[in-house]
Amino acid sequence: MIVNLTNNDTQIASGSLAEGLDLPGSDIDLMSVCNQIVVKRNVRDTKYVKHYKQPKKQTIFVMETDNDYPGFTKLRLIAAGDTFDATHESIEMTAQGLYLSVNGFLKGVKEQIQHVHLIPHGPCLTYSDQERDFAFCFRCTYLPYNAASWPMRYRRQWPSNFVIDKIEQYGCLIVPIGPKNKSDSNILWRLSFSMAEKQLVHSFNFTQLLCYGLLKLTLKRIINTNDDLKDLLCSYFLKTALFWVSEEIDIDTFQLPKLFCCFFLCLNKLISWVKTCYCPNYFIPEHNMFLEKITPDNNTMLLCVLNTLLVDGVERLISGLFPLTNRHNISKSECSFIKLDLLFYRISGSRVVRHMSECYNVQTLTESLRKSERSTFISDVCQYEYNRISKFAVQLLPPPIVINKEFDILNFYHRHLQDYIKTDAVSGWLLYASFYYVTGQYNVTLKLIDYVLSRCSPNMVNMEYIYCEERINSYTQNVHSKMTFLERMKIAVVDTVFYAKHSSLIPDELQLEVQYSDIGILPITMCHCLRYLCYNHLGESINRQQALRALHLRVREDCHNEFYRASDALTILGVCVELSGDKNAAYKCFHEALQCDYIICPSAELRVSQLVDV
Repeated sequence: MIVNLTNNDTQIASGSLAEGLDLPGSDIDLMSVCNQIVVKRNVRDTKYVKHYKQPKKQTIFVMETDNDYPGFTKLRLIAAGDTFDATHESIEMTAQGLYLSVNGFLKGVKEQIQHVHLIPHGPCLTYSDQERDFAFCFRCTYLPYNAASWPMRYRRQWPSNFVIDKIEQYGCLIVPIGPKNKSDSNILWRLSFSMAEKQLVHSFNFTQLLCYGLLKLTLKRIINTNDDLKDLLCSYFLKTALFWVSEEIDIDTFQLPKLFCCFFLCLNKLISWVKTCYCPNYFIPEHNMFLEKITPDNNTMLLCVLNTLLVDGVERLISGLFPLTNRHNISKSECSFIKLDLLFYRISGSRVVRHMSECYNVQTLTESLRKSERSTFISDVCQYEYNRISKFAVQLLPPPIVINKEFDILNFYHRHLQDYIKTDAVSGWLLYASFYYVTGQYNVTLKLIDYVLSRCSPNMVNMEYIYCEERINSYTQNVHSKMTFLERMKIAVVDTVFYAKHSSLIPDELQLEVQYSDIGILPITMCHCLRYLCYNHLGESINRQQALRALHLRVREDCHNEFYRASDALTILGVCVELSGDKNAAYKCFHEALQCDYIICPSAELRVSQLVDV
């Protein structure tokens, strides 16, 4: 709700975590639905196109499903909107009309975010470590014609009519990838039912959810341990089997005492599909999801493993899923409040807010949610979001250096900064230090930096990297259940220091870094940068040299730890090195910043060119 309040596109979370399963290897994928593009099921529907947020003429495509590839569709252009160029390379011209090109669309997306290193991963783009996928897609508010019979299909008690109606009203998503077995599939897009599937999983009872977890663990810990089989099945096939079984049997079968009975029903369903090399999509049964994946040439060994699971029974299954060396972890799990905290840190994240009105809209929404929420934890999360949005609001204010201190605007600075320092241990204090730096109060800045460094203990965790055993242990040692969630964050968590595009709080020396984009710096790294800049202004050469040496060591540590914004750290190091007079070393820093994975600091290239010109 908060993210989609501040962005033109609609963000949807999919993947295991979004469905409600936090298992080893569970991930969360982000789908960004482009609201500027309208997709209709047929031409007749286009006359109803009107969007209260889009007063301009919209770009409209109509779906043309392919009988040979029922899980895919073409998108034919029937109206080019005010901001869409029909001659653009994302459009492919055919004898039947103009169609949206998959490759052209993805190329356009990558061009819009050139400073981010994303590689194709199925229908998504992802970082090189493939930890989080980003899918850019479109929505049709109707189910496609070849799925139109799904709501009326005969079933027992599941899913409920309420869920069916909700799915039908939402429609489907369309993602940029064609069928693997068709070489010229550049204008075929995959029909996605991610939102529908999330609704279905959220409608599961407890036993269905446990069964889903068992199926996923079976794939990860038994089937995929065989190198010859690990690329044949995916968790999506197992989820599909569970959907079909849930629909076909009495829902009362899904009761806890019958958990393994339900599991083996799903296994039997999967075995029958592997035998025939045909896995029917839950919404479009004519779509064989095994096509070009499981064939008579490779299904024999997979059938052997699946049948062995069936024959060996429950005890062997449990021993395979939970080896004796890990059994103690089942009963010795983290306290529930720790699990909740870690889950929030793992999935939290939001879009950058660019307008002050959006900041106030978010704060109004979160305050309303907080007052209506009975859960203390969720109430604290709402308060956290309220405070966190202040880091955007404070940087959208006019630069404090040009403001007469008699004006109330300085009160806004202090109000937003005081809200933001409540989010975690130090990042808000560093923005406060930046405020005093840009107003020329260097000694105050240095005192705040000393305070921040005194709070940054080695066993604190960063929200970007909290989900590993070492950091979980550190977090567990630092907090206890009698603290509120906000109190736990204040003593145990540090967040990246974020400077928004055109930030009013960025030091003058780093203005170029926010001219075209945002930057994110780890707290200790930013401490040493600000310390160097202060000593540079104060003319304290020895302290300045020590601060630069500390900054250099810290940036090298960021690079060693593969911080996803290491390019930003290398760039600010280069700026400080250049200020010290060592242009060759500065050039090396900027050049190295351009070679980083993940997010590239756009100003690094400008800094390099400036040095070359000199």
